[in-house]
Amino acid sequence: MSNKTQALQNVASVDDFLNVAATKTVPLFEHLEFEFLLEYDVFAPACRGRTRVHKPPELFRGFLHCYYENVYGTRPITRELQNPLVWRCCGFDRPPSRDAVDRFLTDLEQVCDDVFDRLVEQAAVRGLLDSTYRIDSTHVEAIQWNDEASWNYDSTAEEHYYGFGCTIVSTGAKIPIAAEFTQAKQASEETAMRVTRDALAVDTPIWMIGDSAYDTLEWHDFLLDAGIVPVAPYNPRNTDEPLDIEYRVEDQIEEHSEDLQLKQSVLEETYNRRTQVERTNDAVKDCGLGHVRARGRVHARAQVFLALCLRLVVAITNDERGDNPGREMLRA
Repeated sequence: MSNKTQALQNVASVDDFLNVAATKTVPLFEHLEFEFLLEYDVFAPACRGRTRVHKPPELFRGFLHCYYENVYGTRPITRELQNPLVWRCCGFDRPPSRDAVDRFLTDLEQVCDDVFDRLVEQAAVRGLLDSTYRIDSTHVEAIQWNDEASWNYDSTAEEHYYGFGCTIVSTGAKIPIAAEFTQAKQASEETAMRVTRDALAVDTPIWMIGDSAYDTLEWHDFLLDAGIVPVAPYNPRNTDEPLDIEYRVEDQIEEHSEDLQLKQSVLEETYNRRTQVERTNDAVKDCGLGHVRARGRVHARAQVFLALCLRLVVAITNDERGDNPGREMLRA
């Protein structure tokens, strides 16, 4: 008889057993396998190290469950995973110790962005991406005793905050496909280009939308060379001789293409779809990006990417369960 079967026999009552099946996060684990985590060398035991009692897929499911339930930090996560209904639904044979939880998070920090990329691939093969990409930066609040965070100004909210930033490219039904953790909300042009390239490595859209912060020649020229129409409001403050245009791409198309014409009304209609990225940001914040409780920059970055992973898992689960964009079966 397997350990897992014995564990289920130890459930106090039939009601408890049914509650295992009814745990809210169970659907998150029905349609995705996380065995690819076993491929990473970082999770392999050292030559003379202890054998891992708890495997990476189960621990990853444990973190996804906890973030879904707004439980953060290794100590609270360990407490949550002591609940028999929780650790069983996550696939454990027995609850993990705090050392196991802490060790997994420390190892995951080294590959969290690659794990995110693997889940983006899963969303892509399911056809969840569409022809419009949107790029935006958002603030990431940190705990006051995170010495590596800093005070920043959020121009959108018109207030200061203590924390970091995250630049996200999203598409489809609130699906993040590329991201970078930054020291502040306002990302550098180098970061914007790196995240844009990462997004285009997933697939090639028709449109890419950004606000006036992305009104740079490098960003626009790069997208046009890739056959993508960049749509960002023209910022006349970037030049001493401003042009009479609403979007930078108007001037670039006129200069570089004799065949392609875009009406300003089409650009305006396309730009109005930018608000979807704000909904994506909100959804990822609901998954744990909103207030990072980890200490240090490395731990904070890992929590941000875990939140991004959870958002992808929720989106894939909703699609597999027959959801539509207007009504999600799972929150976030």
